Amino acid sequence: MFALIQAVGWPIWPLLLASVIAVALIIERSVTLRRSKIVPTGLLDKVLTDLRQKGVTPDMAGRVEAHSPLGRVLAAGLRNVSSSREVMKEAIEETGRAVVHELERFLTTLGTIASISPLMGLFGTIVGMIDIFAAQGATAGSSPQLLAQGISTALNSTGLGLIIAIPSTIFWRHFRALIDSFVIDMEQQAIKLVEVVHGERRS
Repeated sequence: MFALIQAVGWPIWPLLLASVIAVALIIERSVTLRRSKIVPTGLLDKVLTDLRQKGVTPDMAGRVEAHSPLGRVLAAGLRNVSSSREVMKEAIEETGRAVVHELERFLTTLGTIASISPLMGLFGTIVGMIDIFAAQGATAGSSPQLLAQGISTALNSTGLGLIIAIPSTIFWRHFRALIDSFVIDMEQQAIKLVEVVHGERRS
């Protein structure tokens, strides 16, 4: 790696920074976006049981809200159980949008890294090629082997850019699909809560 840094020169530093940021974001999102943390199993059933037995209290709604992102969505509905179906759904949808915005945190940065890494690699290659041809013009009798070695070194930038971009793109798409599945799950459970509260459904 040190030899690669020496060979490519200063254009490699933005790529190394991008790779560090990408790895950190992938690890952070992998830890955060776990189904057991976002849409825990059995939460809705527990909420419905408490609702039937004790009704809605501020303490109960607070506990549900602090439980998980799904809990925040359900708590928004619980705080409006005495309102109409439309008002209850609107409160859930508003909270749901805020929850989704938080789940998508850092994904824009990861997607940006995936998009610009090949361009940064290409920029490093262009800088390297400019230096190579400048040296060839300034030095009489330069060998073809030296030129080939210089070109190979410059192309390392493009290779490194692709190495960063490919996994970043894969994980960005994976996290987007994961969040979409969480959103669908939360919507279904929130609709079930609304229908149970308003007597359109028993369980």
